[in-house]
Amino acid sequence: MRRQRIEAVNDFVVKFANVNGSGSASANELFAKAIIRMGVPVSPRNIFPSNIQGLPTWYEARVSEAGWLGRRGGVDLAVAMNPQTWAQDVAEVETGGYLFYDSTRPIAAEEFRDDVHVIGMPITEICNATYDDPRQRQLFKNILYVGALAQLLGIEIGVIEQLFSEQFRGKEKLLSSNVRALHLGRDFVAEHLSVDAVGLKIQRRDKVGKRILVDGNSAAALGCVYGGATVCAWYPITPSSSVAEAFQRYCQRLRTDPATGERRYAIVQAEDEIASIGMVTGAGWNGARAFTATSGPGVSLMTEFIGLAYFAEIPVTIIDVQRGGPSTGMPTRTQQADILSCAYASHGDTKHVLLFPEDPYECFEHSAAALDLAERLQTPVFVMTDLDIGMNQRLCEPFEWDEARRYDRGKIMTAEMLEAGRDFGRYKDVDGDGIPWRTLPGTHPTKGSYFTRGTTRDEYARYSETGRDYLRNMQRLNDKFRTAATLVPQPVPRAAAKKTRMGVIYFGSTSPAMDEALDRLAAEEVHVDALRLRAFPFPASVSEFIDAHDEVFVVEQNRDAQMRSLLINELAVAPSKLFAVLHYDGTPITARFVTQAIQRHLEARQNEIFRKARST
Repeated sequence: MRRQRIEAVNDFVVKFANVNGSGSASANELFAKAIIRMGVPVSPRNIFPSNIQGLPTWYEARVSEAGWLGRRGGVDLAVAMNPQTWAQDVAEVETGGYLFYDSTRPIAAEEFRDDVHVIGMPITEICNATYDDPRQRQLFKNILYVGALAQLLGIEIGVIEQLFSEQFRGKEKLLSSNVRALHLGRDFVAEHLSVDAVGLKIQRRDKVGKRILVDGNSAAALGCVYGGATVCAWYPITPSSSVAEAFQRYCQRLRTDPATGERRYAIVQAEDEIASIGMVTGAGWNGARAFTATSGPGVSLMTEFIGLAYFAEIPVTIIDVQRGGPSTGMPTRTQQADILSCAYASHGDTKHVLLFPEDPYECFEHSAAALDLAERLQTPVFVMTDLDIGMNQRLCEPFEWDEARRYDRGKIMTAEMLEAGRDFGRYKDVDGDGIPWRTLPGTHPTKGSYFTRGTTRDEYARYSETGRDYLRNMQRLNDKFRTAATLVPQPVPRAAAKKTRMGVIYFGSTSPAMDEALDRLAAEEVHVDALRLRAFPFPASVSEFIDAHDEVFVVEQNRDAQMRSLLINELAVAPSKLFAVLHYDGTPITARFVTQAIQRHLEARQNEIFRKARST
């Protein structure tokens, strides 16, 4: 009986299973970039361990000529290079898919699957016969399988050689040795295997266009540079450390006077998260645009200073690259599980502005916007990215910046205004938007000074414990938060092709999988209106969207349906109207998961209707 065989052109998923520290990441990235250079979109994701060298690591590359950048779910070709995870890697392959492995070590027949096509290549044997150095033997295994896959899948070898020449420019010895290993892999397939052994093929297209491949952390850092940040204080924590590291690289190039070498920025690696947020708060009070980058555990430590910045009304920007929690949790896995802890960070009645970028492009945009919003609103602003966006490279539109754009410094009273006799009440609402005027240190020798405190005060910053002053101040902060809803990035609606009473709300890194899931549902005549949230506080259009539908799915990557809870709490929505679709195993959500979750809900609802009909 002929076995089923997956055959596809420019539409499949390859998953590499390797050992951490083996040098595989560079080779796997080379594989993905070569396909992109051939004009075919690829969405790569690196899944790596949080502790030591030698543990399992995976790299998933989704090839999609249609341009889908979210995880699909399932694996069409597994490159199994780690004996520790063999059973798991084999189990993930779709029926009719392919298993490529190092056949140097004999593997018992029962460890394979009858419904999967197997391609063996003695990679270790070839490397041992070719190289004497143990390190070279290990590193060039990865390049060998890239060469073999290029031959099997139809990736142009010249494209990979060009990538090598760019990577090893000026290092001819490294260039020639890598090219040699590449050809060893290609030549083995040409001599011993059939190119038809794998039914998955790459054909050159022009579907990438001008899009760039970049990770969200680098994009956020560049957004901070363009957004005018001059101070960064941080403490290393996965997965956010590369935000500060990238900011430093960009500042060295863009914020250093070429003539004098003078640095026009300050970057401090603090002793802990508490110190870092304290430095950023002090810098913001002093008039500098300042930010910190952290993750959930760091936010937990920062909450007291965040509350001070909220109550004293000091601009602070916090880039939270979310990871799996609670506690240490899964430091190298992704989640959207800091929503409530950030929205209400600190004790007492606090509410903070949250921005939800969907990709590196919006990481760039939202980080720059956060610096504007923090000063305009005089408050902490969070950019809520996550590991999936932050540490994985993704195709996105090239960044754009309007050179005519001016930073929004908000209501800053100048010396001229004070000299003219303007009344300065630091915590006084003068025009109904809840935002008071502030002065910067040194503005005027005798006017405009005030005492910054975390205790209650009156409109002129004078200490006060009277209930009237406290109520006036807290209500004004609430008014300011309502103003914020009109200033933050607005939600993005997507209407279904046919009129429907079903809706779905989603945000952040869920977006690529959600976009694909909506198309797949529509193809099955399941029509759902969609709204992508981009910020909290929620603009009025969010309430309007929920009111316009009988049931609304809220798709998010955490256990406790945190966004659903926030919607219910802030908009007084009936809980029975919002249905949670939750994915929280640490891997990025897939289109398949979303589609199946919504279909299961609809089937259960239909079965309940039938059950009630029969009972009557």
